[in-house]
Amino acid sequence: MDDKMINSLKDAGKASAEALALAKSIIKPGKSILEAAEEIEESMKAKGFQLAFPVNLSINEQAAHFTPETDDKSVFSGNDLIKVDLGARKGTLLTDCAITIDLSNKHAKLVEAVEEALSNAISAVKVGRQLRDIGKEIENTATKHGFKPIKNLGGHGISETDLHADIFIPNYDNGDNTKLEEGQLIAIEPFLTTGRGQVEDSTYTAIFQKTAKCLTRSTEARIVDSFIEDNFVTYPFAARWLSRALEELDDFKIRRGLAELINAGALEPFPGLIEKGRGMVVQAEKSLIVQKDGCEIITK
Repeated sequence: MDDKMINSLKDAGKASAEALALAKSIIKPGKSILEAAEEIEESMKAKGFQLAFPVNLSINEQAAHFTPETDDKSVFSGNDLIKVDLGARKGTLLTDCAITIDLSNKHAKLVEAVEEALSNAISAVKVGRQLRDIGKEIENTATKHGFKPIKNLGGHGISETDLHADIFIPNYDNGDNTKLEEGQLIAIEPFLTTGRGQVEDSTYTAIFQKTAKCLTRSTEARIVDSFIEDNFVTYPFAARWLSRALEELDDFKIRRGLAELINAGALEPFPGLIEKGRGMVVQAEKSLIVQKDGCEIITK
């Protein structure tokens, strides 16, 4: 990774961190979830960046992949525990980061635990460190505070054009002896819970990603497919982004077009992930570059 690439990543990382700070300032009880998502996304675009993926606003037992749709009328409540997960993109360079916002002030220990887990995991990063050791730091921190790591979620490598690349960084000691390498861009991403420590798919899906080309039969599928190719390529996108742009199609026809593309194997859906025991979930995440004796945090 050359200096030009690192500087570009730092620029995107700074925009991402600033978007998280904005989220913290605007997410309040009574705030529209849809308006919050769009304000956060627009803050990165206004700085000249594209989006690595749609902002995730996952609430309470929701862990990931929840983003509002265009007809979402819901607002944040004073009891909500919100995971804000986002990333700015500069060309093919991607960043990823997250915080948890506790509007109830009832889950301070859980939020503090996940932040400590992230800090401890980052402190363990250096060239040659095994992935299982990163997970062990997260698991030990969670257990110490009386919580569970979510074992089927974790951090990941990041490569150009691919947000989840190369390696999976566990939230527990999974026995993976793979070693970190100098110059790797990774995201450390602990998820902790009061529940079972596992997530499962929900019935809600509002995020998609193009994975292959295909021949489409219906007019709406052709319009949707062409728009995705021209605007998102293989980067994840939100259904509401299509609704905002494709004035010739209503939401029903857009959904029908998306369904046809999914059935044809051209589109991957990302269902919302929910904690199996319906326990509260918290998340913290930073992107960083692995160095010989430590790391450099990019999303700050």
